[in-house]
Amino acid sequence: MNSLVIQRIDRIEMETVRLKLASPFETSFSVQRDREALLLKVNSDGVVGWGECVAGLGPFYSYETNETVRHIVRDYLIPMLTSALPATVGEVVAKFDRVRGHHMAKAMVENALLDLAARMQGVPLWQFIGGKPRKIMSGISIGIQPEAERLLETIGRAVEKRYGRIKLKIKKGRDVEVLEKVRKRFPEIRLMADANSDYSLDDGEHLKKLDAFRLMMIEQPLGHDDIYQHSLLQRNLQTPICLDESILSLDDARTAVELQSCRVINIKQGRVGGILNSAKIEEFCRTNGIPVWSGGMLETGIGRSFNIHLQTLPGFVLPGDTSETSRYFVEDIVEPEVTLDEEGMIAIPAGPGTGVTVLDDRLKKYRISSDVLLPG
Repeated sequence: MNSLVIQRIDRIEMETVRLKLASPFETSFSVQRDREALLLKVNSDGVVGWGECVAGLGPFYSYETNETVRHIVRDYLIPMLTSALPATVGEVVAKFDRVRGHHMAKAMVENALLDLAARMQGVPLWQFIGGKPRKIMSGISIGIQPEAERLLETIGRAVEKRYGRIKLKIKKGRDVEVLEKVRKRFPEIRLMADANSDYSLDDGEHLKKLDAFRLMMIEQPLGHDDIYQHSLLQRNLQTPICLDESILSLDDARTAVELQSCRVINIKQGRVGGILNSAKIEEFCRTNGIPVWSGGMLETGIGRSFNIHLQTLPGFVLPGDTSETSRYFVEDIVEPEVTLDEEGMIAIPAGPGTGVTVLDDRLKKYRISSDVLLPG
């Protein structure tokens, strides 16, 4: 990674925006109709970097929430940041190790600093982190639908757009029958299922029924913090298991691989502490023959741009959750929006840093709070 030294930070602001989703997004544990996103803006000598937190309003996907992130960033991470300067981004992030957990809070600060540093250097983020320029594979995540025909219509539109992979959210009672209808209508699509921890090991025989649908993988079927029981389940499934929520660090990835708990890993950079930790996990998985992909968390265009740049690292060989902006939001706060080309691929935003520009009028339109953290 580029070793640019950040000399000082002049101003840090935390913004909260609420964006309306294009349609409700249902998983096994919640239904979302809008996205309340926490954003961080850092300014050094007129150069601005942005980061986004993937936490939500409630502690349902993770113990972290927007409120816990505000507290940790304001009272701990920002003081650590300012006391560490001048320093590289890596040196600053190393200071954050004193704070246990709170990966989402750390990722937001790190990402803002990476965007800032890359813009100061005048290079795109992918180059700053050692990636290679390429088009990014698209993938779509479809929430649980109330009617099968509506789901099939949604998949049909995704197929027409040439999305590289279709992910369906499933839960108990909404799995085998749904997947059977999908496979009957779309026998050749690259299809996977995401359970968001809705099953237990006692459901092993039931989950074996999913082998019939030739899925790329089934994501996080068991406990959100489990690695061991997934190893027992994987022994009895032909379908590869992909671990998501239970991979919070490089050590978790090592444990999962050693126990043979999964054959695929989903790296959500906002969940594992940021781009730098993601790169370490990617390198380990690549070395050990474990394919990885980039998961999404309903990010605005800010967070989505980091996911795009991350996928320029060579271990990201499977389509991730990177979809067109219009698939999720009625209106986003950045330009350019994410769009698919005729082959269903996504271009990396051009320009230094993430390559996206936050639109002041949209930020003002959707802002629900704003706080100046530095100078305090």
